Amino acid sequence: MEQIGLYKIAYKGLKNGSYDFDFKVDNALFEAFETEEIKGGSCDVRVKLNRSESMLELSVGIAGEVICECDRCLEDCPIAIDYEGDLVVKFSDESDYYDGEVMWISPSEDILDLTQYIYESIVLSLPYSRVHEEGECNPEMLASFSAITEEELEALEAKAEESDVVGLDDYNKSVLEALKEQMEHKE
Repeated sequence: MEQIGLYKIAYKGLKNGSYDFDFKVDNALFEAFETEEIKGGSCDVRVKLNRSESMLELSVGIAGEVICECDRCLEDCPIAIDYEGDLVVKFSDESDYYDGEVMWISPSEDILDLTQYIYESIVLSLPYSRVHEEGECNPEMLASFSAITEEELEALEAKAEESDVVGLDDYNKSVLEALKEQMEHKE
């Protein structure tokens, strides 16, 4: 968890004004959060901090790549990360509150920890569908997902008609019929 300390800004000694900070995210961040969604990665984080007496305003940019499991072939898949966001940090005695856009910290704090914000920003910037570029998936794995053949469908139908043990109800019979129609339309 020592990696976590790398994403902190000691803002207390800064005068009012604008400051730039750069951080490097690597596998250690994802390991610290024990995520299964992201297997690793490398990202550059740029933070522009505007300090005033009453708050901190941050513009955060994250660019890089993380490794996730491909939704199609289940192999490791590089996913580009390109995140731009803003965070407002306000001072209050009721600290340790964060709603994604505003973070409240105690006025007695002198360090701003961006670890959680950076991690969540990367996770939220992941696309819904995480797949390789066309043609880059593992062909052996894709072949194992092939549709049922006509011979296999006919064998299932014959078995269903011959045996009451299978006991297809009306719903399962309708599903079987729909599957058969789909195959006929493909031909």
